[in-house]
Amino acid sequence: METLAALADNPERYAPSIHIAGSKGKGSVTAMIAAALEADGRRPARYMSPHVSDFRERLCAGSSFFDEEIYCAAGDELREIVELKLPKAHSDLFDPACKDGEAPTYFELLTLLFFLCARRADCDALVVETGMGGRLDSTNVIEPLASVISLIELEHTKFLGDTLAKVAGEKAGIIKTGKPLVLAQQCAEALDVFVKKAGEKSSPLIYFPDTAQISALDVHCDGTDFTLAAVQGSARGQALFPQPLNLSIAIPGAVQAENAALAVTALKTAFPVTRDESIRRGLANLRIPARFEKIADKPPLIIDGAHTPESASLCAGTFCSLYGDGGILLFGCAADKDARAMAEILLPCFSAAVITTPGTFKISDPEKAYAAFASCRAGAGKTVYEKDTGRAIQRALELSRRKKLPLLATGSFYLAAEIRDFVLR
Repeated sequence: METLAALADNPERYAPSIHIAGSKGKGSVTAMIAAALEADGRRPARYMSPHVSDFRERLCAGSSFFDEEIYCAAGDELREIVELKLPKAHSDLFDPACKDGEAPTYFELLTLLFFLCARRADCDALVVETGMGGRLDSTNVIEPLASVISLIELEHTKFLGDTLAKVAGEKAGIIKTGKPLVLAQQCAEALDVFVKKAGEKSSPLIYFPDTAQISALDVHCDGTDFTLAAVQGSARGQALFPQPLNLSIAIPGAVQAENAALAVTALKTAFPVTRDESIRRGLANLRIPARFEKIADKPPLIIDGAHTPESASLCAGTFCSLYGDGGILLFGCAADKDARAMAEILLPCFSAAVITTPGTFKISDPEKAYAAFASCRAGAGKTVYEKDTGRAIQRALELSRRKKLPLLATGSFYLAAEIRDFVLR
């Protein structure tokens, strides 16, 4: 990635940046930071994944797509780099007999395309979400004003390690020497890793629970309202939040208040002159696909990309608090997700569950997911399997409408994309 960036004359250095990693909420945090910067009059470029309805959601100018001319010109520039410049610089990368090099990956090329788009659009800030992990992620060529790490869970264990400490160690790879680390609340095992790494890097650690706090939390069907203020006695908290901020976001869920609070803390750390009114306006107007998104009423239909046990628990908790227990669940997840743990969490909250394939973008094992759900005590007699995603969506919708029960579709952003397209097309 460093070679690719150098051949492109390092577009990742074109504008100041914020780098976001984590297991849960990093996409929401990325979108929230970009929205507030845009409301403050800046021209931020936003890089996040996955997309839900349109591939361009991954590479945006703030809350909007880049102009088509930008994508095309950046694509031409990328093609020239890969086809002409890269073979000359490192011809061994394209030699199958060479064991030390390999061709650029899809995500490396996409990351470079984002940087090229941002430079061509003359963006003045980059808000960059990691793809997976952090230390070896393609985005880790930037030198951000601040690094941000959301909650850590066991995920991608094949690549990141089989303990929270190992996963945290990979995420900690985005911490840069002398640059602040804004850190969400963590378990002791992960926190120890981050504290140690921040110390090694002489990186000022802004640990959210010690810095700021959320109060007056109100989660309702149209969103979440809360107050963000400094922790009493925290000098850093008082510097960031001399006055409490009353904020609203159009996404229901206590976890989204936590994401917004982390985003605002990071924003005030990296761009301290950002106005409070811009933050309020940017968050209030933000819409993010498949983050507890209601796409139909009568009965309510909610889609959410929760794909870890912790996020599934938070999603189900929000759903039941707003719509009650006993609704309909449509679930599908990628093959590397812990379907069994999510089944144990989700099934007690629903009267019926339809298990399916979460689209075709990622490898999945829907039969294994169904077995995990069907074998749970809470799943006896109420779990059905429909491999075809379209038929499963239709089946869940018909069940929801016939019984007049709310429907939650979750387990994968790709499943959320399928149902969103099915309902809204």
